[in-house]
Amino acid sequence: MKNLLKQRIVLLVLPFALLLMSGGCGKGSTESPKNITENQKVLNNNQQNTKKGNMEHLTVQSFKEKVFNYETNKDWKFEGDLPCIVDFYADWCGPCKMVAPVLEELSNEYEGKIHIYKVDTEQEQELASVFGIKSIPSILFIPKDGQPQMSMGAMPKESFKQAIDEVLLKSKN
Repeated sequence: MKNLLKQRIVLLVLPFALLLMSGGCGKGSTESPKNITENQKVLNNNQQNTKKGNMEHLTVQSFKEKVFNYETNKDWKFEGDLPCIVDFYADWCGPCKMVAPVLEELSNEYEGKIHIYKVDTEQEQELASVFGIKSIPSILFIPKDGQPQMSMGAMPKESFKQAIDEVLLKSKN
């Protein structure tokens, strides 16, 4: 009986441990929006409704205007005035929640130099599909000139700063 109970506990805990170790939340994750507590929902809503620095949540329409109009252009053509980062995330994703405050800090530090955009993959499924987002967070780094580069999983602030300086602003320290 004790062995059966231990096996069930391992089977319940293992998926969550694997999720934490993977650094990202896949589309087939065992965690879902239904599992978020009421306090987490309130916190998420408050975070979404605030705009800090130059961070902005994009819809399909605003994405086409500010980043890339994939309906009219077959080849990559950046529509923006400044290099940008696009964070593909979901409210229920733990690693996405870890990246959010880092991006808020960076949006203040690099204000006027880059834009930081967020795309909720649950709300904007068309954008997630167009970019083949299978794991979140997925971070798209878009220089003003040149091709975008995708990174998957949570990254520390220093890695973001390095990518901003070397890919987006093209300056080496």
